[in-house]
Amino acid sequence: MSIEKCVRTAGLLAVMLFATSVPAGTNQTSQPAAKRPNLLFVFSDQQSSDMLGCYGNKDLLTPRLDRFARQGVRFTHCVSNSPVCTPYRGILMTGQHPLLTGGLTNDLQILPGGGRYLGEVLRDAGYRMGYYGKWHLYGGDRVRPIPPGPYRYGFDHEFLTNNCSLLFDKERSRYWDANGERKLYGDWEPYAQARQAMEFIDRHADKPFALFVSWHPPHNWGSEHAGYNAPADCLSLYDPARLHLRPTVKDSPRVRQMYQGHMAMISSLDRAFGWLMDKLEEKHLNDNTIVVFTSDHGDLLMSYDWPHNKGRAEHGSCRVPLLIRFPARLKPGVSELLVGTLDLMPTLLGLMGLSVPETCQGHNLAAAIAEGRDDAVEFQPLFFLPGDWRGIYTRRYTYSFTVRNGDSEKDVQSRKRYNSLYDRVEDPWETRNLYGLPEHAELQERLHQRTLDWMRRFGDSGFTFEWLVRQVIREEDYPAVSTEPAKRPKGWEGRLKGCPLDILAAMKNSH
Repeated sequence: MSIEKCVRTAGLLAVMLFATSVPAGTNQTSQPAAKRPNLLFVFSDQQSSDMLGCYGNKDLLTPRLDRFARQGVRFTHCVSNSPVCTPYRGILMTGQHPLLTGGLTNDLQILPGGGRYLGEVLRDAGYRMGYYGKWHLYGGDRVRPIPPGPYRYGFDHEFLTNNCSLLFDKERSRYWDANGERKLYGDWEPYAQARQAMEFIDRHADKPFALFVSWHPPHNWGSEHAGYNAPADCLSLYDPARLHLRPTVKDSPRVRQMYQGHMAMISSLDRAFGWLMDKLEEKHLNDNTIVVFTSDHGDLLMSYDWPHNKGRAEHGSCRVPLLIRFPARLKPGVSELLVGTLDLMPTLLGLMGLSVPETCQGHNLAAAIAEGRDDAVEFQPLFFLPGDWRGIYTRRYTYSFTVRNGDSEKDVQSRKRYNSLYDRVEDPWETRNLYGLPEHAELQERLHQRTLDWMRRFGDSGFTFEWLVRQVIREEDYPAVSTEPAKRPKGWEGRLKGCPLDILAAMKNSH
């Protein structure tokens, strides 16, 4: 596999895809390191945009995040382009579609970046790099450390992670320290990670830093409290009987307990986020620090009686909170701009005054945000390769369709699950699926053609995931990929043969 060839391919695709849609006037000129803003990027795992007080949830108690939202820009349309953990994180760190970097599904390893990934660009610009919390980019067996080197993608200075764990309590949550030894956090995991991040700020307050804090809650975990357990004092904030459920959910005591635990975990994150904000204020860093709060994807929380909590186009799965505070450049307010995961890397670099690598395939929205141009983006691509669906998110509509994967009853039912068309203006909770209705055939065809357009630009010919993964993953790792995570063998690596688009191009040329 040629990394250089894959990078050249990415640059060409980026130009093809967004040459006419990147907002003009964006600062691409590097600034002296001493004048550059710091970056604090905080993200939770599996938190939909409706699961914050500042987004209108009257049950949730999130005073610190709500206050932070009033101080910065709150985005009403931020979507996870591929709403599951590893694909999202791979897109965030690389600015590229998974077909170029390898993060096609959970537990596949992202290819090295050659200096063009987000952390690498920031490191090479003189930033002190810190990463704390969930990683989930190394691929393979989740219970192993990430060695120093190219698979940390630029986070070379301070790096404390548990890779990917589903144990958040103080008795069992662990991480690997700088010496590669596994240590007990000794506290509710987000609290301990926030303290580690605060110590990083103490150490590096006098120089430009880029700090990422990745919290695993409010992801479901364990078996306690309907799989959504939280510290007792946070659980006590919520009475399950009084909670408002989404209109797409069937009411039951277990579902209410699930909502209670999910909300309680979010309140714990709010508390930890407040500590981070207090530390910035203590160090007089508020004005010159870009602070971001978002999430990797949402949680359907039993919407549509669907057993899985992500990986769909519905807003409970793909729409996430996005709050950005940067007093030096951004006025507080609410933005209707369409923002996707692909846009985060180029936009952050734009706000920081750094050049955006040509490999980035998203929009640099720094100028659009600063100037309040909410119409700068027409649509966001949506896709979940393991689910064999592709789609599109516009200001009004959400559309998805399943690529053909057979004619068995199971395949037909699978297609029905993922085929969707929602008018979010008329039906904000997406309670009525318009897909296949004759009166909406013209709209559906228009959205379908736009989806096919972006697929072609990314090199996605509509292949099924089973076919794709057989072509690109190493043979010894294929059995594990096709097995439930809990049943996968220890020590497997989740590595690909190379850049997926390179492999597909070579197959095409050989024929």
